[in-house]
Amino acid sequence: MPLPPDLPRELAERVTALGYEVVDLKVGGSRRRPRLALRIDRRDSGPGHGVTVDECAAVSRALEPWLDGLGVGEGRYMLEVSSPGLERPLRRPDEWRRFLGEPVEVLVPSLNGRFRVRAVAVHEEGGEPSVELEFPTGVRRTLKLAEIKEARLAFEW
Repeated sequence: MPLPPDLPRELAERVTALGYEVVDLKVGGSRRRPRLALRIDRRDSGPGHGVTVDECAAVSRALEPWLDGLGVGEGRYMLEVSSPGLERPLRRPDEWRRFLGEPVEVLVPSLNGRFRVRAVAVHEEGGEPSVELEFPTGVRRTLKLAEIKEARLAFEW
């Protein structure tokens, strides 16, 4: 049985109802044994205050009866619930806003490279979100989120 097409949306709704947000969902495996790798976070999380292993286990236990009821992988699915980790991806304006001032690793094809920056402001005027980034040289540049191919919190050792 193939996965229901609205599974990601329904999964996100259920995770939200449990008090968390879906940071990332990767679907893999095979048709007979699908693998759902779900990364969650608290909506109010900040640096050093992410979800715990116990919280991930509780979310997994809450989702399993629902997935079983859907017949996902005829009950042979693999559900992996984890935190986004120290190098959490940033995609939406609210995520950028939550981590303002934190070091972020960005990949910007139009600037031909990967950079470690700090986000100093998020703008949503004109319907196209953008973020003002401060580069290590002190130069500030505002980029549309669509221009940033990849962004992750950069853990400083």
